[in-house]
Amino acid sequence: MSFVSPSDFRTRPDLRGTFGMCASTHWLATQTAQSVLERGGNAFDASTAAAFVLHVVEPHLNGPGGDLVAIVAPASGEPSVLVGQGPAPAGATIDHFRAEGLDMVPAAGALAAAVPGAVDAWLLLLRDYGTWELADVLAYAIDYAGNGHPLSERVGAVIGTVAEMFAEYWPTSAALWMPRGMPPAADVMFRNPAFAGTLERLVSESRHAPTRDTRIEAARTIWKGGFVAEGIEAFARHPHRHSSGSDHAGVITAGDMASFSAHYETPVAFEFRGHTVLKGSSWGQGPVLLQALAILDGLPDEHIDPSTAVGAHHVLESLKLAMADRDAYYGEDLSSEQLDLLLSPEYASVRRKEIGETASHEFRPGACGLDPFFPPLVEETDAPRGGSSGEPTVSVTGETRGDTCHLDIIDRWGNAVSATPSGGWLQSSPSIPELGFALGTRLQMTWLDPASPSALRPGHRPRTTLTPTMLFRGPEVVAALGTPGGDQQDQWQLSYLLRTLVGGYTPQQAIDAPTFHTTSMPSSFWPRRWTPGGAVVEDRLGEDVITGLRERGHRITRAGDWSLGRLSTVTRDPATGVLGAAANARGAQGYAVGR
Repeated sequence: MSFVSPSDFRTRPDLRGTFGMCASTHWLATQTAQSVLERGGNAFDASTAAAFVLHVVEPHLNGPGGDLVAIVAPASGEPSVLVGQGPAPAGATIDHFRAEGLDMVPAAGALAAAVPGAVDAWLLLLRDYGTWELADVLAYAIDYAGNGHPLSERVGAVIGTVAEMFAEYWPTSAALWMPRGMPPAADVMFRNPAFAGTLERLVSESRHAPTRDTRIEAARTIWKGGFVAEGIEAFARHPHRHSSGSDHAGVITAGDMASFSAHYETPVAFEFRGHTVLKGSSWGQGPVLLQALAILDGLPDEHIDPSTAVGAHHVLESLKLAMADRDAYYGEDLSSEQLDLLLSPEYASVRRKEIGETASHEFRPGACGLDPFFPPLVEETDAPRGGSSGEPTVSVTGETRGDTCHLDIIDRWGNAVSATPSGGWLQSSPSIPELGFALGTRLQMTWLDPASPSALRPGHRPRTTLTPTMLFRGPEVVAALGTPGGDQQDQWQLSYLLRTLVGGYTPQQAIDAPTFHTTSMPSSFWPRRWTPGGAVVEDRLGEDVITGLRERGHRITRAGDWSLGRLSTVTRDPATGVLGAAANARGAQGYAVGR
């Protein structure tokens, strides 16, 4: 092995078994998924049940008003991308935002809401691939919301950060999240009876349909065209404070809700070291990982080891090139032919030659036959973006970065799911009191410049950062993985893949290994700043490596020993049928279970 040998120390064991494996960013979601498997459900039943629990227990990282991207692989069929990313509402035009006095989509407030897509996507998955009744799947989330769950310290910390804003400007959020007039203490048994009631009403109003599938379909219709959609439109009409410091009404309507339907797409694939890596297409950032792999694939193994200065340098530089292409070209209208060019060996070879001995501090998209879009390059004036274990950084104005959760599940039949739900955060918009959740703010990833490939356009999806991954070896799924972290998601996954597919690390060793990412690109999150040449590193990377990166011109931000990423994974060995799982100790709430 030409990589630096992994440390013998592991925060958790690599789990192995043959029955089923579940991993997620919260232990209650993980144990929910395993409970479903133990009671005879499959990976699709389990992932849907766990996802609704994540809405309850990680409300600062995702919610029913948010969005979802998943890769699903039925044992007897072809893998597909489940698209739960809703589009911009019909009234969300650049002209309207400009008329509101805005030059950027706000980070907080209903004006930044895309059409919520997560719930419809989970219900579609349950209908098409699951086996359980809707009532049984939702029972876990209803119980945790109605009877209470231990509130994590991080949820309370986020509420504390925005408590003043809630009290002054968002009274419905204050009523829900600060029922005693102050942020809740860690580990208090917290209840959200309004959301429990929303789920109970979905079950109740759909129960008279004659079959399981029609009951699930009825719930989808009720969500998009009944009391939920009506409640969202009525509440969004009221002007409220946004992160811009000004008051605006939302433009989302019940008609926008009714016009959206989750769907499946064919994944984008790239062959790397005997594995097929599957990602979502260029309406998200998934191909960034594939472009970086293509660039690095042409270098010797010892030059792509993330645990060395030269390897970390090459990883960071490849990511800068791929991220520049993302911002210059990615969007819903990028053709498959253009994407194929960006992923081609010939293009990767050209880009590989652009990596020098020192760190680039420039925005450098490649030449692919299209006019590149150059986003505004506004440098971060405070400390460079350090990121965290995937938990949000929230300002008193509602600015939020990197808030997401993740789950991976594989069952004994070989069905697999990798899903990254996000949006609809408790701090993203005022809570809708009768529904018990807030709208998301995914439109902040669009530009108010029609020249951008990710410009704000009614009916078009914003370019999301949600980017789960699935690996195949031949026709067999061998791993599902992902992490929260906004712009860092594919970056942290890249180091993991290099260590496991090239370096011989076990999944848990690769998750526990120190990692890093670049901030040398415009953030996808408001206020869209960048740090030219920025590199955020865990201190455990080592003084020699950190010094070597600094000597190569990287602007280093040290993020502590255990701070970057919340990656999880499940695996399957096609030769033996043995399943595996691993989860991240960072943040102290992600867990894997299985047998």
